[in-house]
Amino acid sequence: MQKIEWNNRGMSTVHAIFITVMSVYLVFFSGMFSDQLDGPVTVRSSSLSSFTLGVSIGYFITDIAMIYWLYPALGGMEYVIHHMLSLMSTMYAMLSGEAHVYIYMGLITETTTPGINLRWFLDVAGMKNSKAYLVNGVAMVVTWLVARIILFMYLFYHMFVHYDQIKKMNTFGYFLVLIAPCIIFVMNVLWFSKILKGLKKTMAKRHAE
Repeated sequence: MQKIEWNNRGMSTVHAIFITVMSVYLVFFSGMFSDQLDGPVTVRSSSLSSFTLGVSIGYFITDIAMIYWLYPALGGMEYVIHHMLSLMSTMYAMLSGEAHVYIYMGLITETTTPGINLRWFLDVAGMKNSKAYLVNGVAMVVTWLVARIILFMYLFYHMFVHYDQIKKMNTFGYFLVLIAPCIIFVMNVLWFSKILKGLKKTMAKRHAE
């Protein structure tokens, strides 16, 4: 079981690195979603952005299948809900060409995945009391705060500014863009509180020693 989870986390780490690089590039550096371009930002896409979403869809399908197959060893119902929302949103964006900008803003949150997996690797390797484990915990808090809390606030701000364009989307896409980020943001906040508690526990233990 531990071997399977090790491989599963290795796969998710590779996907996370790939999708983080591509998402940051497409959102902030490609110019594809710039307000200086003509036309609604909600309908902008490219062959590269569609291909990248396809890679993520493959990952989400594989990971959901493994979670169901070994449930609940690889994650509880919250992981199933998170992955199903991510899969549904990503598939809709790839097939319709809508909301690529918001999907990629959401996928930047995968920045936190390598740190989460590294924490598990260190634990399994018997390094829970090491300095690397503590540094990893601090890094997790920082990356989670930036990628899953602050970035989502920017996403909501972007949605507010471009709401007139969002209203013109397909009805299903419209509700998906409004609802999915809110649910995932609430989950991110709840998980963040657990990460903070874990870091405090680790630091208190090291201080006592």
